Order: sequence, then structure tokens, then C-alpha cells
Amino acid sequence: MAASSIPTPKTLFIVGAGASNEAKLPVGSELKKSISKVLDIRFENGYTMNSGDDVICNAFRIAVQSSNPPSQDINPFLQASWRIRDAMPQAISIDNFIDAHSNDKRIELCGKLAIVRTILEAESKSSLFVDQSRGDNKLKFGQLENTWFSSFWQLLFENCKPSDLEQRLSSVALIIFNYDRCIEHYLYHALQNYYSMSASDVAQLLKHLEIYHPYGTVGSLPWLNSKNVIGYGATPHPKQLLELASQIKTFTEGTDELSSEVNSIRSNMKMSHRLVFLGFAFHKLNMELLLPALASADLPTGQRIFATAYGISTSDIESISAELIAKGALSAGNIRIRNDLMCSQLFREYWRSMSFV
Repeated sequence: MAASSIPTPKTLFIVGAGASNEAKLPVGSELKKSISKVLDIRFENGYTMNSGDDVICNAFRIAVQSSNPPSQDINPFLQASWRIRDAMPQAISIDNFIDAHSNDKRIELCGKLAIVRTILEAESKSSLFVDQSRGDNKLKFGQLENTWFSSFWQLLFENCKPSDLEQRLSSVALIIFNYDRCIEHYLYHALQNYYSMSASDVAQLLKHLEIYHPYGTVGSLPWLNSKNVIGYGATPHPKQLLELASQIKTFTEGTDELSSEVNSIRSNMKMSHRLVFLGFAFHKLNMELLLPALASADLPTGQRIFATAYGISTSDIESISAELIAKGALSAGNIRIRNDLMCSQLFREYWRSMSFV
């Protein structure tokens, strides 16, 4: 969905797990528990599966059967799954654990399979899910009124006529560190509902919005007309799960400086006149992806930063601010990091400062 050029001025939204949590998707600690559960694959009497996820287990069977040489033995994958399961209470995140074992391809595959399976399941339980099996084809916007999705919509499309939609979408970009497709899914439905647009017209319009997922996603939404398609919150079959897992990137893959997406992300970080961090934990590896160790003279000045830091200590906020000042050549007076505000509240607090009109 990334455009080929970067219009200016632009507002850049950097989105982390805390943002999706407002739509009832899991934060890192909850995701670790879900991953432990699906990878706790065990069999009663060696035959009857009595715990863990059967889709992942069957994906293991396909993986070993297609290996060279082919095999029927999934035990090495079960051992890798149990290692992940047992280590999750110690890990900062599943991503950190995979990165710590970057030379173990079984750990990597088991982890990626579990990420896709649990995130798709979380999408199906979120406030954004549309259960089309019941003949429903609309989001329940009332359930989202107090979330940042609604606030983001109201801010971005304030006083926006249909003829202005393309320009307004081109004035923002999003870097999403989550594997879910919440914002794409929301905008696809919201534009149809608010502006009475057709699905095909909305799909075409959203091509003007730059969205980057540095660590990949659990699949491409059907209307994007891309590969590895799966609906929001859908259940994959085992072969499909393997294909979707291949789209998940490790820290090393996500920060590859030879990647055109990494270069585009960093260009947006440099050129955008406003940076808005939502539900972002400011982990060091993610900060390095956004702001590598560059000479401050190479970076612009005058950018304004608005950020949620809910649950982060005041001491750590001071450290984060110092890092942004040092790497981004920013002025302390232009940084607003609030650990007392959640994502939706940040929009209300700084509505005029972040306005597009």
C-alpha cells in the first residue's frame, strides 16, 4: 500500500501493541500466554492430541513431509515448541526469544506459526471483527467510539469532502509494529460506511495511504489483491498457515538496511513534520530501526512528537526523550510523551496540535 513518493508535510503515526489493545487485541504479555498455550502440543497415549493447537500440529506434519529428505517425525518440532512454551515467562516477547535463537530454524518456524495462529484468533475476538457467516458485513462502530481508531478517523477526516480524500490520505503514513491488520481493516469499512463508497472504490483509494509493517503481518486482506490472502480473523488451514508464517519477519529481517521498506521508514522518520507514537513501547531494537545511529546534522530539526507511554516510568520517559533528542536532532520543547494517557486520550488532549485543518 506504500506510495512511490513522500508528499510533505506529512504526519507519521508509529503504532505498537498498546494501540491494538484498545480493540481487545493482546499486548505482549497476553500474546506470550497464548503462544505458550498453542505450542503446548501433547498426546495422550502417544496418539490422541489433548492440548495445543491442531492446525499448528498438522502444519508440522506438512513441513516434515516436504523436507529433504521427507520424514514423518514431528518430534523435533514438538521439542522446539516446548522450548518456546517453557521460556515465554522469561522472554520480553516472542520476537526477542526468536531473535536470541536466530540460528535455530525450528524455533523460528514454530514461533512464526504460533504468532500467525494466535494473532488471527485474536482478530476474530476483537471489537473489529465482522462475522460474515451471520450475514453481517459492517463493523459495529458504536463499540469503537472510545478507541483511538475512532479518534484517528475523526482527526484525519475532519472537514474532509469526498473530493479531498486522496489528498488527506496522502498526508499521513503509518509504521505498524504489530502483526495484525486492524487499521487497514478499520479504514476499509469506515470509508464505505461514512462516505457511502463501494468496496472497490475504497480499495483503490487506500492505495494512497502509506502503511509499513517492518515485521510483516499475518497475511494480506482480500481486498488488497496481494498474495498470501486471508480474511480478518479467519482460521487458516495447515498448509496456508505455513505460507502465512513465511511472511513474518524476525528482528534481523525487519531491520535489514538493504530492504527498501526500511529505507522508506527512515525517510518518513526524517521528513515527517509530526511524529505520533501510539501504544509503542520504545524497545531499543525498534528504536534502532526507526532512528539508526546517524549524525544529527543529517536529520531535520523542528519536528514535533506526541506519544503515549502508558505504564512507562517517568525515569524511562526521560531516557526516551534524551534518545529522541540525540538521534533525531529534536528540541526538548517539541516532545510530548505522556504516561498518563492512553491512545484515544492522546488525541483528545492534543487535538488542535495534531489537526489537519
